[in-house]
Amino acid sequence: MRFAFTTSPQSTTWDAMLQVWQAADDIEIFESGWTSDHFYPTHSADPALPRLEGWITLTALAQATSRLRMGTLVTGIHYRHPAVLANMAATLDVVSGGRLELGLGTGWNQEESSAYGIELGTPKERSDRFEEACEVIIGLLSRESTTFKGSYYELTGARCNPKPVQRPHPPLCIGGSGEKRTLRTAARFAQHWNFDSGTVGQFIRARDVLHQHCAGIGRDPAETEILLSSQVRFSGDPAATAATAAEFGEAGAELAIVYLPPPYTPAVLEPLAQALGRLA
Repeated sequence: MRFAFTTSPQSTTWDAMLQVWQAADDIEIFESGWTSDHFYPTHSADPALPRLEGWITLTALAQATSRLRMGTLVTGIHYRHPAVLANMAATLDVVSGGRLELGLGTGWNQEESSAYGIELGTPKERSDRFEEACEVIIGLLSRESTTFKGSYYELTGARCNPKPVQRPHPPLCIGGSGEKRTLRTAARFAQHWNFDSGTVGQFIRARDVLHQHCAGIGRDPAETEILLSSQVRFSGDPAATAATAAEFGEAGAELAIVYLPPPYTPAVLEPLAQALGRLA
């Protein structure tokens, strides 16, 4: 099994996040680090809590580290036009020396969307827009020019230059477990699917639905290497966290992404790495 960590850039300071990432960069068992991408604090009753912007934070972390792969879990596509996001991703992949994992999702947070006047849309609209956005992003990152006409996006001879270091493009990590649309979009476009939260049984069901969608479009998830990952919350007990990761590993998760809750301190990393190392 493989391991990563995620630090949500809320209820914290830049210095605290930086210390965790720089320490993790020297701990080999952590192959990647992740942030979340929102503008309001999530899963909190206090909307006034501080929150750093995800992509700016990630770019700074790229310059402060040398080994860790990195990405957002995940960027809601309605926040940024996919052509803008493709150029952001290509630039960050260059800046990081080819270490970007491009985490994408349909978006879900109505509170921040309403506050900023950003249309979230119905579940169907979000799914339709997301599928178009994935096609636009892949085209811009991998082709010399892209022409696309959909219900939400229209591009004419559009270019993204320079291209990312990773070719044909950085791996797309699609997060979410919507059985009818999100998992179908993951089957079509993703190199990595992330299970956000839930039980092992829910993970197994979503995994099976993903594989069914892959079969429906003639894609073998093993041959095309769709990495399966699950987020695992760090409880403060490294052994208990490792035990939860092992349960997901037995169910087919190849990568456990350990969510580190604030306040952030690098002191938790070594004991956690030792516990996870017994599963590797």
